[in-house]
Amino acid sequence: MLGGCRPVEHLSRRALLKGTLLTAGGLVLPNWGALFHSQTIAAENQKRRKHCILLWMNGGASQLDTFDMKPGRPTGGPFRPGATKIPGIQICEYLPRVAQHVDKLAIIRSMRTQSPDHPDGIYHMHTCYKISERVPHPEIGAMIAKYCGDPNSDLPGFVRIGPTGNAGAGYLGPRYEPFSLGREVRLPYFTQSYLSPEAEARRNDLLRFMEERFAQTHAAEPFASHREAKERSWRLVRAKHVFDISRDWPKVRDRYGDTDFGRACFLALKLVEAGVPFVEIGQDNYDSHADNFVCHKANMHVLDPAWASLLEDLNARGLLQDTLVVWMGEVGRTPTINNRAGRDHFIRGWTVVLAGAGIKGGQVYGTTDPDGKDVKENPVSEGDLFATIYTALGINPRVKHYVGTRPIWATPEGSQPIRELLS
Repeated sequence: MLGGCRPVEHLSRRALLKGTLLTAGGLVLPNWGALFHSQTIAAENQKRRKHCILLWMNGGASQLDTFDMKPGRPTGGPFRPGATKIPGIQICEYLPRVAQHVDKLAIIRSMRTQSPDHPDGIYHMHTCYKISERVPHPEIGAMIAKYCGDPNSDLPGFVRIGPTGNAGAGYLGPRYEPFSLGREVRLPYFTQSYLSPEAEARRNDLLRFMEERFAQTHAAEPFASHREAKERSWRLVRAKHVFDISRDWPKVRDRYGDTDFGRACFLALKLVEAGVPFVEIGQDNYDSHADNFVCHKANMHVLDPAWASLLEDLNARGLLQDTLVVWMGEVGRTPTINNRAGRDHFIRGWTVVLAGAGIKGGQVYGTTDPDGKDVKENPVSEGDLFATIYTALGINPRVKHYVGTRPIWATPEGSQPIRELLS
């Protein structure tokens, strides 16, 4: 487990000078004190090479039409539950391939959260803190990149594809900002140099020289961030071949589905295999205030082959034991079906699914009442979910960081990992 630094290390003048960085907004970025210079906990975590892939259902998928179905109830809707690999666990008929992997899934049916709208819900379910707080909290991807990533890797530690989070690296700083790709899963055109390798190297060396001279008299955070970003981009260009799936994609296209989401899931597999600690993939069009069942049926036809194939390939390559796959969005959908055949936002009892990285699969945790209108047993908060994710990945869910002299914890006070889900 990862622990926090001792307060005395943050308050000493020497530690402050070694470990802090003034931001443009006047905040001081985290001071790691002795941990910054040691090889202790971070090195141990890197040996394990833990990874996380977040499948983000942008807009909020309906739990009642996927993993917490209520057949025969007024809230049930037209979809039928289908059998799975585990007797007694049923999921939607339009997830037949995922159903064959339920032995790997831990289905949390009792999420009870606090942020019902999209911007605040997206922020809350990416950071486990409310957007209204003054501290810029980091997304889960930035936290995992910090504690599970290899600082010497040419690849980014945090990759996101399509519609995903809205917070970024927060107080962890520019080193852990996400590298974003569009839905089409292609690197930007400017990653292809128009110079010869020799000319490119001379140009980069000249820029480094000028930046170093400039930094001697201009030490503000925006300039440091620019230098950091430029170095990251040069390193990424050296490793950009990892993002090229054109050779392998035709072989797996039929299994994953010939869709942007399918390609992104296959790329996530390749990135994890190459050592990237966190990849997030967004699937859009779940905000089904109207035509909920049309939207969800179409989305599940895309989701099912891609998610199932990702689990199959992670497992076949021996990666699933160290890779946590998370399926979630920012909210659930209302049990009540509105007059436009839609479901609205709902936070009093909805579903998140986990698999891999030691999560005990083949189980359902928590229940909702017969109509799905509230949690009946074992409510799970944002903090509890994040504590479970971090614990599965070997990160202390109460690891402490500092913004100036103010301590900030990775999860809110009272957050507890769900021990029933952990090996």
